[in-house]
Amino acid sequence: MSEYPWSAALANLAVTAALVLLTFLVALFVAVRVRGGRHDGIDTVWGAGFALIALTTLILAVGDGDLWRQLLITALTCVWGLRLAWHITARNRGTGEDPRYVEIMDKAPGNPVLHMVRKVYLPQAVIMWVVSLPVQLGQYGFADGPLSIVVTVLGVLSWVVGFTFETVGDAQLAAFKADPANKGQVMDRGLWRYTRHPNYFGDAAVWWGLTLLGLHHAAGLIGLVGAGLMTWLLAKGTGAKLLESTIGDRRPGYADYVRRTSGFFPLPPKKVATSEGDQLNRSPGGTEGPS
Repeated sequence: MSEYPWSAALANLAVTAALVLLTFLVALFVAVRVRGGRHDGIDTVWGAGFALIALTTLILAVGDGDLWRQLLITALTCVWGLRLAWHITARNRGTGEDPRYVEIMDKAPGNPVLHMVRKVYLPQAVIMWVVSLPVQLGQYGFADGPLSIVVTVLGVLSWVVGFTFETVGDAQLAAFKADPANKGQVMDRGLWRYTRHPNYFGDAAVWWGLTLLGLHHAAGLIGLVGAGLMTWLLAKGTGAKLLESTIGDRRPGYADYVRRTSGFFPLPPKKVATSEGDQLNRSPGGTEGPS
C-alpha cells in the first residue's frame, strides 16, 4: 500500500464542493425561471448529481489511484444515480408539484423561494457532498493484496444486493399502482412483503457497497460518515419516517402492514393477532406501499 495522496484528494473535495453548489443553483434557477416555481426537479438532480461527482473525481484522480478501482466506483455510482434520476423523472411526469414542497412553501414566513433554499436546496447540497465522500476518497490511493480483494468483492456484492432491491422494488410498486383494482390498497407483495421500504434499504446497501470499495486504504474510513448519514436519512430522517407520517391516513390497511412488516431491513413477516385473538402469518396481497 502506497502513501495516500492527501493533497490531490483534498483539492478534489474542494472542486466537488463548488460543483455541487453550482449544480443546485442551476436547479433552483430552472425551478423558478423555467418551470414556473415547480421544485420537484431537485429530486432528479439528487441521483444525477452523484454521477456528476463520480465522473469529475475520475477525471481529477487520474494517476493518483488504481485505474480499475476508479472506473469501478465511477461506473457503479453512475448506474445507480442515473437510474434513480430516470425513475424519479418518469414517476413525476404528468403529476403536480410534490406535496412536500407545496407544504414547505405554504409555511414560508417570508419569501417562499428563499425558504426553499434554506429548507431544501442548501441541506440537500451539503448532504450530497458528505454522502459522496466514499466515491471521492475511494478513487485515490494504490493498493493490492488480500485486503483490497476482500473489500472489493464485499463492496460489489453489497452494491448488487442494494441495486436489485431498489430496482425490483420500484418496478413491483409501479406495476401495482398501474392496476386500478389496487387503488387505495397497500402494496405487501414481492419484496414489499419483507420490508416496507425495499427501495430505501437498497439505497443504503448500494452506499455501503461503495464505501467498502474505498476501504483499500485507511483514508476510506472517512467515507463511513457518508454511508452512515445516508442510512440514517433513509431509515430515520427524511426517508421512511417522513413518508409514513401521513400514509396511514390515506391507506386504512397500512397500520396492519406496519405491525407485521419490517420497517427497513428485509425480514420474514411477523405474526399478527386477528380480532378473535388468534395468531396468523398474513399472506401477501392486499395493500399499496410507500414510495
